[in-house]
Order: sequence, then C-alpha cells, then structure tokens
Amino acid sequence: MPGAWLILPTYNEAQNLEPIVDAALAQLAATGREHTILVVDDSSPDGTGEIADRLAGEHESVRVLHRPEKQGLGRAYLAGFRVALADGAELVIEMDADFSHDPADLPRLIAASDDADLVLGSRYVEGGGVENWGALRRLVSRGGSWYARAVLRVPVRDLTGGFKCFRRSVLEALDLNAVHANGYGFQIELTYWAIRAGFTVKEIPIRFRERREGHSKMTPRIALEAVWKVPAMRFRA
Repeated sequence: MPGAWLILPTYNEAQNLEPIVDAALAQLAATGREHTILVVDDSSPDGTGEIADRLAGEHESVRVLHRPEKQGLGRAYLAGFRVALADGAELVIEMDADFSHDPADLPRLIAASDDADLVLGSRYVEGGGVENWGALRRLVSRGGSWYARAVLRVPVRDLTGGFKCFRRSVLEALDLNAVHANGYGFQIELTYWAIRAGFTVKEIPIRFRERREGHSKMTPRIALEAVWKVPAMRFRA
C-alpha cells in the first residue's frame, strides 16, 4: 500500500507535540500503510524542536525538519511537501498539531484517497461541524469559505480548512514555487489549483475543535490576506 506522510508544522507547540504524535502514529499504523510523520518546526522558542528531536530518536517513523525562523504556515507546509516527495511519499497529509483536527479521522481521510486525488476534511458538509467556537469565529470561518467559493466558482464547501490528503500526483503537477499565500489563503490556493488542473476533490465530514493547549496563531493579517488573495487567484487563472 502506498506510503503516507503526515506533515505537522509547529511553532510553540511544546504542550501538544508529544500527545499528537503518539495519537497520530497509532492511527496511521492502523491503516496498514507505511507511514512517516514529519514535524516542521520554525525554531520554536518554547522547546518544541527539542521535543521533536527526542520523538524522532524514539520512533523510527518520526522525522524533523528544523527551519531557521518563523516564516508562516504555508512556507512550512511547502518545505514539508518537498521533503516528503523527495523521499517517495505517495500520500501527503496536512494536519494541525494542536488537536483541532482529530487524529482518529486520519484513517477515513486516507481511505477516501482511494477514489479522489485530494481529500478535504470538511466542517461544512453534512455531518461536519465545529466545537467550542464563539459566534464571531464561526461567522468569519463560514463567511471566508463562502466568499472564496463564490469568487472562485468552485463547489468545495470548506475551502479554508487545513486537514487534507493529497495524492503525490497532485503536488507534482502543481507549481509549488508559484504558491503565493501563507495562511487561510494557502489552503484555498492549493485546493483551487488542484481543481483547475482537473484533479478530483472529495470532502468528508469532520468535527473541528478548539485547540487543546497553547494559543492560536491566527491573526487579522492572516485572515485579511485571504480576502485579497482570492480574487488575485481568479485573475491569475
């Protein structure tokens, strides 16, 4: 069965890293596939990188990519994608390191890739949803997905979500060097270019939860980036 690589970008996730890695390893093992977890750490000052190195020493399936500074979620994922592809990954998975995404959903995400090129864990299809969010955050998230869907004219309901499984062929076909966005916009951009390239996209329902420990990395600047990047994507297309 094709090997699956889970990319975990981290910045100050010392409280979450070991439990999320342990939980994800158990779920990936249950699929019967070869698997690797790649922690991409942006020089976290709280010691996340050191914890990642220890876990890599304890688990053959864990690797670490240290980056010299914080450069944003999109840049971290792109760096991780390149390592995974160079080492022969057939499936490449995005997932948050803070338990917002449930590791128990990994087998479903991977199984759905049998008949789709890109699988999205979706909050906004039947059976999906969010927990422990206030009204404003719900409005911003739903509104952002609706805005991107309307401007880009694509049928995907959760364009801003970050729980995804790519087949290798998708990432090889996309020009990763041309990906401009970094936060919400990064998630929108990759899915949009995959659809434009003719790949099949499937959404499966997930429950998105507020992070277990630590602080959110979301800022108004990241949200605003998506507002102007979305029409820019349409113009480039």
